[in-house]
Amino acid sequence: MTALSSLPRRGRPPKVARTHPDTREALLRVGMAIFTEQGFSATGIDAVLKQVQVPKGSFYHYFASKEAFGQEVLQNYAAYFAKKLDLWLLASDVPPLERLWNFVQDAKAGMTKYGFRRGCLVGNLGQEILVLPESFRAQLEAVLLDWQARLARCLTEAAENGTLHADTDCDAQAAFFWIGWEGAVLRARLAQNAAPLDIFIAGYLAGITR
Repeated sequence: MTALSSLPRRGRPPKVARTHPDTREALLRVGMAIFTEQGFSATGIDAVLKQVQVPKGSFYHYFASKEAFGQEVLQNYAAYFAKKLDLWLLASDVPPLERLWNFVQDAKAGMTKYGFRRGCLVGNLGQEILVLPESFRAQLEAVLLDWQARLARCLTEAAENGTLHADTDCDAQAAFFWIGWEGAVLRARLAQNAAPLDIFIAGYLAGITR
């Protein structure tokens, strides 16, 4: 084989994994940041490639399409957020409702850090659902149901220790939280401050502890 024939063909993605195994993870990480800030529909693949500094051929080596890329970004975001929820909501040395309060404070700090440009990827995609590929609908609903179940377990602990009424419908209250929370996050981005998050969590906790 000559030296010339051993060179990769221009314009074609490599048939083997790149020498930098973190390229795929970098694409997903940058995609998560950009989609969280400006949404899926408004983001072209070129914007992701520019930040990661890889050619388009490499992108299609890892992902069959933008839709497939978006689904995997959402999957990674869901896994990341589930770990964050568990960090706060499973803190057994903290009273259950205080765990929820602490989660909100952490979320406020994160939004403040990025100047309220970034919100919740799930909420962002939910607002775009009418123009997204249909495959996103079931995936988004599954993520929200998972978050609801995690919060419901925390609220159940509060009902068991007497912080909440024993007959509290913890599943319904968990669903109510996430419906309201996504709206509060949107309003915080509009207002460019954390006041909507403070108003929501104060009202939510006051309502369920009456």
